[in-house]
Amino acid sequence: MLRNKLLLTLCLIFAGIGAYAQTGSLTGRVLNTEGEPMEWTSVQIPKLGIGVSTDKKGEYVVPNIPLGTWEVEVMYLGYNTQKTKLTIGSAKVIKNFTLESSSENLEEVVITGTLKEVRKSESPVPVTIISSKMFQRNVTSNVSDALYQVNGINPQINCNMCNTSDIGINGMQGPYTMILIDGMPIVSSLSSVYGMSGIPNSIINRVEIV
Repeated sequence: MLRNKLLLTLCLIFAGIGAYAQTGSLTGRVLNTEGEPMEWTSVQIPKLGIGVSTDKKGEYVVPNIPLGTWEVEVMYLGYNTQKTKLTIGSAKVIKNFTLESSSENLEEVVITGTLKEVRKSESPVPVTIISSKMFQRNVTSNVSDALYQVNGINPQINCNMCNTSDIGINGMQGPYTMILIDGMPIVSSLSSVYGMSGIPNSIINRVEIV
């Protein structure tokens, strides 16, 4: 009876060792084409649903992989994904990867923004609204001259010959002011100055100062 118990115990021990030996591991480094380590690179075995990320040295370790041949994916944003099949055995498998940048393959990116009307009380920033009635009450020929009447607005004439000017807000210089007409910015500071001087008050619906 005692002998049978010993045999049973030995069989269970060897069975446990055999089950433990049915997994292996994968380790290595991920570098870019300059030989620099790539941190936070994803190393995955999709079919098994397991994966890890590389450390500061670009090193990774995927433990407890069932024995067999599996497809390994190495991914990092802005780099070409690498896929390769590796055979995992009981011994540790070492595999290094070098990722190439995919920036030259990026297509054109278009970013579109839209304007949405909100109530003045709901605006996250202070907004001063000047209606067309204010321009009608002031005898001025253009928007730039009319803004002299607004607190905090300081139009400054830069050239008496060509009548160009800057528009400062709350003590800031003119180059720090962005001017938009119907939501479209006037990019150059020179064009914004000429543009403001050439817009008659009669066609203005309102001016918003943010």
